[in-house]
Amino acid sequence: MFADDRFRDYQPASLRKDFISGITVGIVAIPLGMAFAVASGVKPEYGIYTTIIAGLIVSLLGGSRFQIAGPTGAFIPILLAVVLQYGYENLLLAGLMSGIILVMMSFLKLGNLVHFIPRSVTIGFTAGIAVIIFTGQLGNFFGLDDLEKKEYFHQNMAEFFRHLDQMNGYSIWTAIIGLFVIILVPRFFPRVPVLLVGLMIPTLCAVFFYPGQVETIGTAFGGIPQSLPKFQLPDITVDKVTMLMTPALVIAALGAIESLLSAVVADGMTGDRHKSNRELFGQGIANIVTPLFGGIPATGAIARTATNIKSGAVSPLSGIIHSVFVLLTLLLFAPYASYIPLAAMAPLLMLVAWNMSGYKAFQHILQLRTSDSLVLVVTFLLTVFVNLTVAVQVGLLLAVLSFVKKKSEQLQIDNPPDPQRRKQETLDLTAHFQIKTFTIKGPLFFGTAQSFEHSLIASIKRMPPVILLDMQHVTMIDATGEDKLASIIGNINKAGSTVLISGLPDWGIELFKKSGLYDKIGASSFFPDESSAKESAFLHQSGAGHESGAGESVFRRKETAD
Repeated sequence: MFADDRFRDYQPASLRKDFISGITVGIVAIPLGMAFAVASGVKPEYGIYTTIIAGLIVSLLGGSRFQIAGPTGAFIPILLAVVLQYGYENLLLAGLMSGIILVMMSFLKLGNLVHFIPRSVTIGFTAGIAVIIFTGQLGNFFGLDDLEKKEYFHQNMAEFFRHLDQMNGYSIWTAIIGLFVIILVPRFFPRVPVLLVGLMIPTLCAVFFYPGQVETIGTAFGGIPQSLPKFQLPDITVDKVTMLMTPALVIAALGAIESLLSAVVADGMTGDRHKSNRELFGQGIANIVTPLFGGIPATGAIARTATNIKSGAVSPLSGIIHSVFVLLTLLLFAPYASYIPLAAMAPLLMLVAWNMSGYKAFQHILQLRTSDSLVLVVTFLLTVFVNLTVAVQVGLLLAVLSFVKKKSEQLQIDNPPDPQRRKQETLDLTAHFQIKTFTIKGPLFFGTAQSFEHSLIASIKRMPPVILLDMQHVTMIDATGEDKLASIIGNINKAGSTVLISGLPDWGIELFKKSGLYDKIGASSFFPDESSAKESAFLHQSGAGHESGAGESVFRRKETAD
C-alpha cells in the first residue's frame, strides 16, 4: 500500500545510533508502560505488552521515521472510564474497533483533517486530562489503598478526602524520595534515565528500610508474568459492538490526534516530513493486533519520540530495537518489578501530567480574552468534570459557532455616497435612468445570508430600475448564500427592476451555472467590472446597445414610462 522511504540514505554507522537510541527509549518506556496501565485500571504487564507490540508495528508500518508508539497519559481517563463501565475484556474489543476505524481513516485519506481541530480545543482537553492524571495519583502518593475508583472527577476527589485520615507515612516518604530524584537527577546527571532511576531508588529504600509497609505491584496485582503474552480473540457480538462504538470512536479520534501531533513534533525537531495517512494506517494495525495479546490502546508518544530523536535515532529501526529491548527485559527481569511501590509510580505520573498540561499555552490563550478563551475553558472544565467525549464535541461546536460569527462580521455591503458616485448617479438621472450600486465584500454563506438580505433591503430606500451588485471582493459563496441571492434577485425582478452583477470571480460564475442562477439572471447581466456594467447600461439607455437581455427590457420599460 505504501512505499517505504524511511530508510533512505541509511549508512552502516546509522545502526549504532539507532541501537543506542532504541535502548535509551526502551529504558524510558518500561516504567511509563507499567504506570500508564496501572493508572488506566488494568494490570501493569498489559502496558508492557502494549509497549512491545504497538511500538514494533508502528515502527514497521507507520508514516514517521522517529515515531515511538505505546500507552500514553492522554488515554488514561478514557481507558479507566471504559474499564469501570464495561470491564477489561470489553476494553480490548473497543481498542480493536478503534484500530479498524483508524485504518478506515487512512484509506479515506482523513489524515489532514486532524489539523483542522482548533488549538483551543486540543489545549483544553489536554490540560483537563493532565488534571485527571495528577489528581488520580494522590491516593497512591498518600498510600490510600482502599480508594474506590469512580467515574467522575468530583466523586474521586470526595473519595480521596473521605479516606485522607488513613494516609500511610511510608508511602508519602517513598513518593517524596521519587519526586526529589525525578527533579534533581536531570540537573546534575542529564544523561541518566531519570524515570527508571526514579523508580529504582524509592523501590530500594522501601525494600531495605521498611519492607512490607507500602503497597507494591506484587501485592496489588500479583506481580508481572515472566512470559510472552498469549493470543486471545475478544468475544465479538453485535450487541457489544453497538455498545462500544462510542468509546471506540473516542479512542480512535484521540489516537489519531496524539499520533499526528507527535509526528508533527518529530518533523519540527528533524526537518523530516511524515505521511499522515500512512501513520494512521500503522496506528490502526497496531491497535488491531495489540488487544489480541492483552494490550491496551496505543498511540504516538510525544515524550518518547522526542527522546528517540535526542538520542540520535536515524530510522524506524530504533523503534524496533526499543520494542525488542522491552521484550527481553520482560523475559529476564519481570519478577523484580513486583517490588516497585505504587507510591514510587505516583510522582512519575504526576510529572507526566505536568509536562503534558501545556500550562504556558493555556495561560496564553486565556489572556487573549477572545472566543478562543471561552472554548478553552469550556473544553477544559467539561473534560475534568464530565468526560472527554462531551468536552471535544462541545468544544468543536463552540469553535465552529465562533468561526461562523467571525466570518459573518466580515461581510460588508457598501453603497458609499462619494462625489464620483454622486456625479455618476446625476448623469444617469439626467438621462432618465438610474443605477444603484452595492459593493459586497467578504463571505456569502449560511452565517451571513440572512444579514446580507436585511442589509441590502434596508439600503434600498426606493427601488431603482437597475441594481448593480459588485461582487469582485466576495471571498466565498455556499449553497445557502446562493439560494438567498437567487431569492433576492427574484424579488427585485418582481418589483420591476433588473439586477446586474459585476466582478464575480470565475469560481462564482461556475457555481451559478451549476445552480441555474446564471441562466435565470441572463448572461447579458454579468460584467467583468463595475465600469463596464455602467457603460453597458448607459449605452442601452441611450439606444446604442445592441444586445438583448433582462437589462435591455428594463431600459425600454423605463423609456416608455418617461
